[in-house]
This record gives sequence, C-alpha cells and structure tokens, in this order.
Amino acid sequence: QVQLVESGGGLVQAGGSLRLSCATSGRTFGTYAMGWFRQAPGTERDFVAGISASDSNTYYAASVKGRFDISTDNAKNTVYLQLNSLKTEDTAVYYCAARNRWAYSDYYAQADKYPYWGQGTQVTVSA
Repeated sequence: QVQLVESGGGLVQAGGSLRLSCATSGRTFGTYAMGWFRQAPGTERDFVAGISASDSNTYYAASVKGRFDISTDNAKNTVYLQLNSLKTEDTAVYYCAARNRWAYSDYYAQADKYPYWGQGTQVTVSA
C-alpha cells in the first residue's frame, strides 16, 4: 500500500507561482511512475504532468508545458509540481498519483493506470 499526501495549494493571483508537494510512503519510490492530475468543478480529472522516478523522464499536458515543472527528490520520496505563470483556468483541485509498477510512456497521462491517489490540494488563481 502506498500513501500519498499533497501540500502546497492555495490562493494566488494570475501570473504568480506555487509549488505543490506530494510525499509518498513507499519504500521503492525510485521505481515509481508519478503523476499530477487536476479536476475543476463539473469537469473530468485531467492529466497535468508525469515523471519516472527511476530515469526522470517527464511528460506534460500541452496546456501546461513551459509553465509547470515536475521533479522528484528520491531521498525524500517526494514529487513536486512547480506551477509558474498561473492562469485563472488553472484553478482546480490537484491530485498526486503513483504507480509502483513499470509504466509505458503513454501510461502517464491515463488516470486508470495509477492505483494510488492523494486526497487533493486546492489551487485557486484569481484574476
């Protein structure tokens, strides 16, 4: 069982930045596929970014590429999502997800490939 705990959400003005953190309980974090998804009210949960903890390959949704940055600290079993140049449309609950098995590159954007999820953290971007 892998437990995930997100933190770092909040209220920020458009153009500002936030850093989200996701601490995991797994002892084999270095083998995980990690992802960030987000869900705005009345919408589906959408892929934001993914990273392989073993080789640091990263994947981004087109809407955030160049503005968001995903990274890991394997010593701390933690994945981060740096959100820059925030827009009002980035407002959502952000969820961290983990897969403790091999992941093909196209798995990272698929929510159903992640068996473990955090509770979510709210990000609100004001105009």
